Amino acid sequence: MPFESCSAPAPRQHGAMEFTTAPVDLDAVRLERLGRLRAELKRQGLPAALFLDQINTRYATDATNMQIWCSHYEARSVFVAAEGPCILFDYADLPHLAEGLPTVDEYRPMPTFYYFTAGERAEERAGLFADQIADLMAKHGHGDRRLAVDRLGVLGVAALAAKGVQVVEGEAVAERARAVKSSQELELMRAAIHAAEAGCQAMWEALEPGITENALWAKLHEANIRLGGEWIETRLLSAGPRTNPWFRECSMRPIEKGEAVCFDTDLIGPYGYCADISRAWICGAKPTAEQADLHARALEQIRHNTEILKPGMTFREVSMAAFKVPEAFTALRYPSLIHGVGLADEWPSIKHREDVDAKGYDGVLVPGMTLCVESFIGREGGKEGVKLEEQVLITETGVETLSSYPLGFDPTA
Repeated sequence: MPFESCSAPAPRQHGAMEFTTAPVDLDAVRLERLGRLRAELKRQGLPAALFLDQINTRYATDATNMQIWCSHYEARSVFVAAEGPCILFDYADLPHLAEGLPTVDEYRPMPTFYYFTAGERAEERAGLFADQIADLMAKHGHGDRRLAVDRLGVLGVAALAAKGVQVVEGEAVAERARAVKSSQELELMRAAIHAAEAGCQAMWEALEPGITENALWAKLHEANIRLGGEWIETRLLSAGPRTNPWFRECSMRPIEKGEAVCFDTDLIGPYGYCADISRAWICGAKPTAEQADLHARALEQIRHNTEILKPGMTFREVSMAAFKVPEAFTALRYPSLIHGVGLADEWPSIKHREDVDAKGYDGVLVPGMTLCVESFIGREGGKEGVKLEEQVLITETGVETLSSYPLGFDPTA
């Protein structure tokens, strides 16, 4: 099974780490997650769901098969009945990839219908898939033909409709189920964070004038894969003038002495869990007064917005109590104030107070939610910016910071 022979590295260490055995009962985690999906289906009054998003198929079954490749083709899916089986429709016919998983009641090859594989027969192939799903709905839908679907192309939706299956929005089912983590899930997330922090340390040790952004970013990738991780969702590392505005991905540009270097890990680590932290450093020099000021403001935002969090707060209350970004930096503020994190970035996305009325939605923080607290501080037209981010847990009494890698410009200071 994925990473069944792995364990979390020793906590609070940032050097080389070894993986041996899983830190928790993986089958218990798998069954608990599937149970959450079924409970959410029942809460929303839906008889079944069909998940094609590879994050959601992973959450439901823990079966993996070329996850990145399958994320841009409709090649794998999972049918989950609220009261009935969990059936994995997999790419090709590779049942050994699901052997021993307690979450998979039945394995079937998926009749794929994306154009690359099906060509002019795509509509015909979509009909074959729809036949199977319609049969499952007839057996396990208890007369209800509504099927929650997270993402499916036009051909698939039309084919299901032709068979009498009513497709309804299903992403909310998965997002709500994934939002609260068990204590065992948290141990797996900590393993991912430790792998990310080992990668941060490797990057820090490699940072010197002349190294390219890509070469520095490669250190994070290497550490993650070596320690049992899976992939990194973005390439968000930039230096000097490329840090402002934010969201430029890393390049072949050499980093110069005295430049700010900012990055966002967005790392899918061991066991498929996400470690999403951001740090800012100075390459080979002391920070200038301007760099120190930007960092101090970003750090103040992170600390303030972490300290206010507690169970029972509504998302709107968090927005209203959050750090007020000075006017000089509001134009380039990070799009999200705080967002959820699990197997990837997830619900909720809590907005800045300026954006609540136009873009926000409400909800309530509950124990077991894992969140990322965001900050980008940079002036419009400014030379550089600073990106920081921490990963936290909502507890019964407040908040616990899960990431531990130092937030300072010099992590060794």
